Amino acid sequence: MKNNISLIFLLLFVTLLIISCNTSLNKDEKRPNIIIIYTDDLGYGDVSAYKKGTLKTPNIDKLANEGIRFNYGYASSATCSPSRYALLTGNYPWRKDGLRVITGGSLVIDTTEMTIPKLLKTNGYKTGIVGKWHLGLGSGDGVTGSGLINYNSTISPGPNQIGFDYSHIMADTQDRVPTVYIENGDVVNLDINDPIEVNFFHQNKNDDYGLPTGLKNPELTTMKWHHGHNGSIVNGVPRIGYMKGGNDALWSDIDMSDHFLEKAKEYIKRNKKKSFFLFYTLQQPHVPRTPHPRFEGLSGMGPRGDAIVEADWSIGELYKTLESENLLDNTLIIFSSDNGPVLNDGYYDAAVEKLGDHTPSGGLRGGKYSLFEAGTRVPFITYWKGKINPGISNEMISQIDLLNSISRLIGSEYKSKDGLELLNLIINNKGKGREELILEASTRTAYRKGDWVMIPPYKGQSIARNVNIELANSLEFKLYNLKNDPSQKNDLSKKEYNKLEEMITSFIKIRGKDFTNIKDLIIK
Repeated sequence: MKNNISLIFLLLFVTLLIISCNTSLNKDEKRPNIIIIYTDDLGYGDVSAYKKGTLKTPNIDKLANEGIRFNYGYASSATCSPSRYALLTGNYPWRKDGLRVITGGSLVIDTTEMTIPKLLKTNGYKTGIVGKWHLGLGSGDGVTGSGLINYNSTISPGPNQIGFDYSHIMADTQDRVPTVYIENGDVVNLDINDPIEVNFFHQNKNDDYGLPTGLKNPELTTMKWHHGHNGSIVNGVPRIGYMKGGNDALWSDIDMSDHFLEKAKEYIKRNKKKSFFLFYTLQQPHVPRTPHPRFEGLSGMGPRGDAIVEADWSIGELYKTLESENLLDNTLIIFSSDNGPVLNDGYYDAAVEKLGDHTPSGGLRGGKYSLFEAGTRVPFITYWKGKINPGISNEMISQIDLLNSISRLIGSEYKSKDGLELLNLIINNKGKGREELILEASTRTAYRKGDWVMIPPYKGQSIARNVNIELANSLEFKLYNLKNDPSQKNDLSKKEYNKLEEMITSFIKIRGKDFTNIKDLIIK
């Protein structure tokens, strides 16, 4: 009997040892390279591997079909700046007071906070970001868009102060000024005799602040603005905000994807003999959609579809670089999007008219800016040649779980407050995912637990009219069962009163004392 018990304990020990070896590094193993590919406004149905839309994305599909495709992968927020904050820090964005979409604001990640690049850098990695940033720069007055950033000297703090050795970025988004690239804090190709000035509030009293504007000079535009984008015109595109100076530093919109791709490839080749982390943050398909002419018309869906085709090609080219440099066998690739899709987001570009049968949201309700599912459920794929076996996961996972999972992968003990360690799920498609998750959109929050989603009452318009997306605002609670109703058509808050109360109670435990009175809002 004693021998049998000893044998059982021995087998249990060996099993646990095997699991541990499969989900974290042995001391003698070379640390894997880690690449996070982050698209901008790409919907759940925009990746053809999910079999929800009609657009073709063969290179992203390769990652999905030869890796793990997560059907319930979530961004933390339905807008970009909060999502990027959460991914890098492993913490919910609503914990950062007032964090919304940033326009010309200061750095929102405190330089004392732990981040993925900082964690990896302190563990011997080279760390780089190429592409969109949108987490603020400098130390101005927060996220209000004061325009206090001095672009004519080295900008700090920024990506390099929160863990990145190398950064080659755009400050905010392609539709905002300044329309320049910034490398390691310095504007690329800046002529000091032509300094940059930026203003996000208004033109000066004489109405001659720098470049012509879309509002005053529509005849100078090659892309017409629909709402909000009527400031300075650069390359025929009217932007958000006003800019003057920096003429030698202005980017070329149609060359942007190629530009970022080349910088990403250079970074990989430069650091291939070391363990490296690359945050490759594509600007597509965020507005303005400006695919290179060689991609125009390929999707049949106008500039938005063509921009996605261009992004897919860029990802394929990055893959080829890893392959030619013999890095695929030791590189973990994670692919996702910062939030759900939007069609008309400020310009007339035929995104609505040429959509056809394609469904960017994949049949989910809502989209960017929304607390409904399409706002935060996004493509989520993990790929590692020879390490990850092809598979599909129906477990719930969030981008805030990446920091803790990467921490486990490299043998670190650091854990963020809100993230979970899901490395076994990410690598082996085994184990349980999240049981619960707070979803966020423009500081409003909802709660998912198991198959259920609860959305509290919020005042405000039910549909964002400019973009024609349902926001989920209502004066009453909403309750949905995603297993039976993935499109959230049937509100069960009146029929499933006990479940609603249970969800509210669990929600309050996470959100804290400021939400303890929301039960009083229930209309029985």
